[in-house]
Amino acid sequence: MADWTKCKAVERNSRKISGDWAFTGTRVPVYTLFENLESSATVNEFLERYPEVNVWQVSSMLKHEVEYFKFVA
Repeated sequence: MADWTKCKAVERNSRKISGDWAFTGTRVPVYTLFENLESSATVNEFLERYPEVNVWQVSSMLKHEVEYFKFVA
């Protein structure tokens, strides 16, 4: 998993969802996106299920993830 400390699309707060990484301003954990994608859901389906998350947040987080793995690979 990437280091998300520099990604503005996500945040970590010990008072929200046990300190798991979540999309900024929401209580939707980042791992929920990955679980949905692993279950063959599309990003649009995820966004429909979690309307408090916006497309910019998903796009930014996924881009950050890809860039991180390019760097460490």
